[in-house]
Amino acid sequence: MRSQAVDRQSAEGQGAPSKSVASAELLDWYDRAARTLPWRTGPAGRAAGERPDPYRVWLSEIMLQQTTVAAVKPYFERFTARWPTVAALAASELDDVLSLWAGLGYYARARNLHKCAGVVARDHDGRFPETEAELLALPGVGPYTAAAVAAIAFDRRAVVVDGNVERVMARLHAVETPLPAAKPELKALAGSLTPDARPGDYAQAAMDLGATICTPTSPACGICPWMERCRARTLGIAADLPRKAPKKVKPVRFGVAYVAVDPAGAVLLRRRPDAGLLGGMLEPPGTDWTEEGPGEAEVDAAAPFPADWRESGLEARHTFTHFHLRLGLRVARVADIAPAEGRFMPRAALEEAALPTVMKKALRLGLSALDGAASEDG
Repeated sequence: MRSQAVDRQSAEGQGAPSKSVASAELLDWYDRAARTLPWRTGPAGRAAGERPDPYRVWLSEIMLQQTTVAAVKPYFERFTARWPTVAALAASELDDVLSLWAGLGYYARARNLHKCAGVVARDHDGRFPETEAELLALPGVGPYTAAAVAAIAFDRRAVVVDGNVERVMARLHAVETPLPAAKPELKALAGSLTPDARPGDYAQAAMDLGATICTPTSPACGICPWMERCRARTLGIAADLPRKAPKKVKPVRFGVAYVAVDPAGAVLLRRRPDAGLLGGMLEPPGTDWTEEGPGEAEVDAAAPFPADWRESGLEARHTFTHFHLRLGLRVARVADIAPAEGRFMPRAALEEAALPTVMKKALRLGLSALDGAASEDG
């Protein structure tokens, strides 16, 4: 029986895949197996050399950051139904964009989306620039998005590397350096295979390969177009790659939110500052979120006005990228009052309001506590 060391030497002796042959193999597979996605050109369009709408490519790439295709599809369809062009999006109100974005997370993307649409409409006559350098100058467009739009929308040769592509490259070349340290090497390897012809289709093919065959667990190596080229498969370590550095334990932050309802049933909301987490979104008033949690004096000082605030005993829990949040809730029914900050919003308008998921949780729990108390009093 051959040792793993011998197997490794054999695999490493295979040599790097030929760029032209390897990319042709992947493109042949893509032409047969490409996912049907609402922002893509279909098979007939690709065969005729039709390019997808740059607006739809850009919108989808912004939405797909840190989010899955399944989660993005309904948002993309709602956005494009309401704002079918970049000019239409530029003419919209930011609150409407934030409202339609609510639940998709990473809300700075929505603010930059609106800002970028305005720049394209005003400074570029409603047409997206075609080069990576020009695209990088747009608000909210980073290196990955610039490369993706340049390649997919304009067929410019650009190296497009997302998490799926990193995984494919790590396995194809048996790169055992853990992420994120391996990122530069994986991008260089991806660049070595990116063809001059059909770079946009190639980029989407590599992403599709990672999403549908070279998946994080249980990769379907037996039907992979690069099966014979894959060093990690030969070594029997495909499912172990890419390796990742140990994750830091997420801290827990604590806070308190105030849910107030007026005689008409409207709920008090305020707007968060534009900068920072959940910037520009609506929320019930409350304390800062800290790992120590607010003291009683801070909780009392955070009350939007004097009222018979009741500790609900409920807690809205939510996980952000870098921390877990536990948000205690104090609730009150109040008389007609003009708050110093924020405004009362009718309950019927809450579903369409620019409320992030964590605040929807907080309001749902707080209103449930108030409705339950009202039933008991009745």
